[in-house]
Amino acid sequence: MKKTDWPIRWDLLLRYRLIETIALWEGRLTTNHICHSFGIGRQQASKDINTYLRELAPGNLTYDRHLKGYVPAEKFNPVVTRGQVGEYLDLLARQQTLSNTFESLNIDLPDSAVVQGPNRIISPETMRAVVTATRHGRQMRASYVSLSRPEAMESILEPHTLVCTGNSWHLRAWCDSNREFRDFALSRFHRPPEALRQRAKRSGQQDDDWNRKVTMVITPDLRLTEAQQEIIARDYGMKRGHLEIESRAALAPYVLSRLGITLDNQHPDPLVQQLELANPEQLGFGSKRERALKAVAGLC
Repeated sequence: MKKTDWPIRWDLLLRYRLIETIALWEGRLTTNHICHSFGIGRQQASKDINTYLRELAPGNLTYDRHLKGYVPAEKFNPVVTRGQVGEYLDLLARQQTLSNTFESLNIDLPDSAVVQGPNRIISPETMRAVVTATRHGRQMRASYVSLSRPEAMESILEPHTLVCTGNSWHLRAWCDSNREFRDFALSRFHRPPEALRQRAKRSGQQDDDWNRKVTMVITPDLRLTEAQQEIIARDYGMKRGHLEIESRAALAPYVLSRLGITLDNQHPDPLVQQLELANPEQLGFGSKRERALKAVAGLC
């Protein structure tokens, strides 16, 4: 392909994709999003939005004077993205990675492939409501279903953190019906929740399991031979045969799940299991332990 065959400059395409992704999944786009992400001035950012609307997607965005930003139109149709939640995740991950490791960034990348599995389906309307309620500390009216309770249950939630665990998203929130902080999978909302005007009465500072830190000691499966255990130890950079992972207590079950570790059902084949948790008693889930494990499994 010749340079002139590509209709949009690469740097402009990235900015247009940011415009579309932020507007679709957060529900409000401002020039600051573009300025801070690409280090450009407000005038150029405004020009990018106007060019996107004029040349690529007329009518996709409308300006909301109350919100002081652009919002997706009712008939929003993505043109430079696929409109999938994974694109929002990629944007967040890229921004975080660049900010954390820019000094060691190597842009001379070899051919590479990222293995991706199917993501749980989440509607933009659900994500927008969740982002709005979480970001602005507001209550949210939600209808939720689960495998243990298939019938929809109405409740008022007070969310404090949106969490991605790989192929799924969940919301850490106070549940008014159950009178405790719980995890709510975004794919399990029966219909898009509603962000209310009422301020939340509880925040993440009151979520004990969110604020409590635990250290998980991970070792190779002791049923493996010594040589096999050494291979596993090298895979994970273990020192003296173990790896210590610090996590919020509320997120510990998800960390273990991504490592293939289950507390109650060890796989019969150590070549499949490979890793195990050496200090399960120190996680301190107490009475919430069973529910935490069920949440990871998608049962609640």
